[in-house]
Amino acid sequence: MSKVLREDVNLTVAGRTDAGVHAAGQVAHADLPGGVDVPGLPKRLARALPDDVRVFAARVVPGEFDARFSALRRHYEYRVTDADSGAHPLRRLDTLAWPRPLDLDALNAASALLLGERDFCAFCRRREGATTIRELQRLEWSRDGDVLTAFVSADAFCHSMVRSLVGALLAVGEGRKPVEWPASLLSLSARASGVTVAPPHGLALVRVDYPEDASLAARALVTRNVRVSPGT
Repeated sequence: MSKVLREDVNLTVAGRTDAGVHAAGQVAHADLPGGVDVPGLPKRLARALPDDVRVFAARVVPGEFDARFSALRRHYEYRVTDADSGAHPLRRLDTLAWPRPLDLDALNAASALLLGERDFCAFCRRREGATTIRELQRLEWSRDGDVLTAFVSADAFCHSMVRSLVGALLAVGEGRKPVEWPASLLSLSARASGVTVAPPHGLALVRVDYPEDASLAARALVTRNVRVSPGT
């Protein structure tokens, strides 16, 4: 954007994904100089962006809008296949090949026990001053042939949280851990050493939800508040 507009432009994004994770529904905001044809930006930017990055739409938003702090929730999907032949060649870049059969019912049973506002420090990489308390609003799996997809939604995610949750659940899905094991880790006060972080390429940020314009400022204030454990 700085190159196209010939001015310094700073982006604020809805969320920073881990290296190697896809983002099909990322949202960003920027303060732009007056006179910019905002709806026409995607076409201009397409000429300057690499082939794997595209801006699909741009619009003017109220001054209170913040791509990060105004967000109500983020939605991720994780794709994995347990096919004997591995991932389909055309989907190899966004689908994890798992070498053992996965039990869909076990995956969903273990996932249901993780829902709610919890301290997910067992599944997060610590960052100084950052809270690990999150409200996990959706975590469920579906199967289409030999491809399983995890649908994960929360008000926010901490570093490596989704990949760690998926890694723990895959251990349940293949029968290596009991259904109750992932939820039992929520009692820990530090990152769980027994959780394997799932590879990044199976994960994608697919959507970010925002409130109506009139509620943007209030939402940003709520999000900026540091949360404490529900039990304290």
